[in-house]
Amino acid sequence: MTPVFLVGPTASGKTAVAHALGRPVISADSMQVYRGMDIGTAKDKAAQLVDICDITEAFDVKRFVELATPLLPGAVVCGGTGLYIRALRQGIFDGPVRDTALRTRLEALPAAALFAELERLDPKAAATIDRHNPRRLVRALEVFHTTGKSIRDFQTQTSSGGLIFGLHRDRQDLIQRIEQRIEEQMRAGWLDEVRQLMAKGIEQNPVAMQAAGYRELVAHLRGKLSLPEAVALIKIRTRQLAKRQMTWFRREPGLQWLTVAVDEAPAATAAKILEKLPSH
Repeated sequence: MTPVFLVGPTASGKTAVAHALGRPVISADSMQVYRGMDIGTAKDKAAQLVDICDITEAFDVKRFVELATPLLPGAVVCGGTGLYIRALRQGIFDGPVRDTALRTRLEALPAAALFAELERLDPKAAATIDRHNPRRLVRALEVFHTTGKSIRDFQTQTSSGGLIFGLHRDRQDLIQRIEQRIEEQMRAGWLDEVRQLMAKGIEQNPVAMQAAGYRELVAHLRGKLSLPEAVALIKIRTRQLAKRQMTWFRREPGLQWLTVAVDEAPAATAAKILEKLPSH
């Protein structure tokens, strides 16, 4: 069977729908790979490619593609990390190695300054990149400064086949689901989880610290935010994340959107997908 890709913004209900399809599920979530980041990432323990590295280890899209590719036949690839989905569907970036000195200089700049520089030097990359994601902006600029070429010129175009579906919910429904999940995560012990991860070195991992909610709870535990302030900020930033995810996936080639009603059961959404698959 060909693979199925299931995407959408955070809290849209992807995981439940993916499992209702009755296939093995591969997590395409750049934060669920880390052991210990369970509550805050709403980790799907039944999926493949979760809990595969320690909080201090580096993990990137190249490693994800290497691990996921052999698992693809007949699987459902489910997640909100658009870069992982696109790389698995269209090919992996094969560019130059990292320049530590250049990267250090770039990482000291705010996202707005990084985007302005990228727009000036590499408008091709600037036209499609997430201007609010410092990590991707830094990498794009690093590639240009190192090679004189656009990061887009290094994309290897291959295809994994399969169909891709996106879950779309009414904006107010999604906001309510986001806020409800965050409140449930706090009751489930998210703060204690972050406290334990701090002891293991999460603050030294800039990728892990980008996960929604973790830096806010770290700031609270460091005395920089009250708990109500931290939770309010998590809700705001998670809504912003959902908006960025939707922007990304609207540009994903071949994606078929499915509108999910407020009270729609995961099995009902899964049935819509199964109807569209070649074997059904």
